[in-house]
Amino acid sequence: MTVLSVNVNKIAVLRNSRGGNEPDVVRAARACLDAGAHGITVHPRPDARHIRADDVYALAELTRERGVEFNLEGNPFAPPRAGYPGFFALCESVRPAQATLVPDGDAQLTSDHGFDFVRDAQALRPHVEALKAIGCRVSLFADAHTKAGREGIAGAAEVGADRVELYTGPWAEAFALGEGEAMATQFAEAAKRAQGAGLGVNAGHDLSQENLGAFLRAVPGVLEVSIGHALVGEALYEGFATTIRGYLDILEDARR
Repeated sequence: MTVLSVNVNKIAVLRNSRGGNEPDVVRAARACLDAGAHGITVHPRPDARHIRADDVYALAELTRERGVEFNLEGNPFAPPRAGYPGFFALCESVRPAQATLVPDGDAQLTSDHGFDFVRDAQALRPHVEALKAIGCRVSLFADAHTKAGREGIAGAAEVGADRVELYTGPWAEAFALGEGEAMATQFAEAAKRAQGAGLGVNAGHDLSQENLGAFLRAVPGVLEVSIGHALVGEALYEGFATTIRGYLDILEDARR
């Protein structure tokens, strides 16, 4: 069955907008796990716009206590700065089960593209090797909505990655426009190419209860979905327990 890792970045956005510690990121993560989520994801950025280094340490402790996976996302090329020790340093400190590398810059509002595995291979390889040496499973953010992205996705295996995470923003946009079927074909092709190269397939970005089931029916063998923005928005109305159960029901239906 596909597992659900809940991205709690948006909880930190709300907290940081006011200062203090409310809403509490760890308490929110605990509520997600209590409701049945399989893991927690965060994407600390160098500018600390939401998740901070202290959140990473606290969430690592929570996930260890619960025996669930911690997925740490970030740009391996972003240099350290005040309050941000660097992505590898965070991973070395907390040893997440999975390190997901994403090519995002400070100016990006959110992650919006995957790596070019031809152009970026030489630069990525030592980062992948270093993360695997400390026991992290390594996933690389990948495009499926472009021909070049699909054809180059096997390159993630060549640099030593264990998985790719398909960037599903274009899927969500197409689905909302009633054009999901054509886009699903592209994502299914990308997943099959990745799996043929020995890579596991994750997915994330703009997935929601509205579009997740259709995505999983169309794209074979997805191991993990990382969902934050839509899930937190839905939970504002329905509560975390109800929202998490809704996602778990979708994953169970997909398994059947």
